[in-house]
Amino acid sequence: MLSPIELETEEIIVDRSDYVATITLNRPQKLNSVTQDMSDSLVAVAEWANESDEVRVIILTGAGGRSFCAGSDIRQLDKYATPWDFRNRADYCDALRLLRKPVIAAVNGYAFGGGLETAMSCDIRIASTAASFAAPEVKLGWIGGGGMSTFLAHSVGSSNAALMLMTGEPIDAQQALAWGLVSEVVDPDALLPRAAEIAAIIASRPPIAVETAKANLRAAYNLPQDQAIAYERDLQTITFATEDANEGRAAFAEKRQGNFRRR
Repeated sequence: MLSPIELETEEIIVDRSDYVATITLNRPQKLNSVTQDMSDSLVAVAEWANESDEVRVIILTGAGGRSFCAGSDIRQLDKYATPWDFRNRADYCDALRLLRKPVIAAVNGYAFGGGLETAMSCDIRIASTAASFAAPEVKLGWIGGGGMSTFLAHSVGSSNAALMLMTGEPIDAQQALAWGLVSEVVDPDALLPRAAEIAAIIASRPPIAVETAKANLRAAYNLPQDQAIAYERDLQTITFATEDANEGRAAFAEKRQGNFRRR
């Protein structure tokens, strides 16, 4: 398996410490807009994080103070020979959604277009007071294609989603918090420390249970309620049989911290 150093590029920076991998989009001069090369690198990093036993949680953020991610670099979209080639390109949002492990978006500025889809492809979203969110594709004659509508409808409700999708106008961090698009809003200097604090808490939990909780939450969005409850019960039974669950019960009885090994 490739190491984080081997996966890094000038525009995708990877740092790993204490089971937390921090991925930084590093193209601040272009508002961290994503080129196809960056997308390919993100796909590779996501695959590495999925398979590495040294990663339990991922933090995704953008370099600089202005932008988390401004989506795909629009100037590169004309390079696709046909709309079908564009449709079948490797997509960074798809790679994020395939991660079994929790992903925290630390949104430090613009999350526009594909950047909003990127944030919504993460499990937890923390925003700085400087963050703003928009689905501006309608202004240019198309719509988002990385899950924009379904994620907005689930996050902010149908009317608020329609307002964002049909006007293309941005909302600020406080409005995003009020609508449920983000979990917390903090000062810019506190953003990464707060994301790291949440990541450390999650990384301390039994990894199989955390990954199963993520899978179960996704199923809860997609299954009828009776099926979702039955699926949850099956997953509970599976996790209950793991070595980590045995360790958790023993640690509780002995009043000590558990030593969880993802088994």
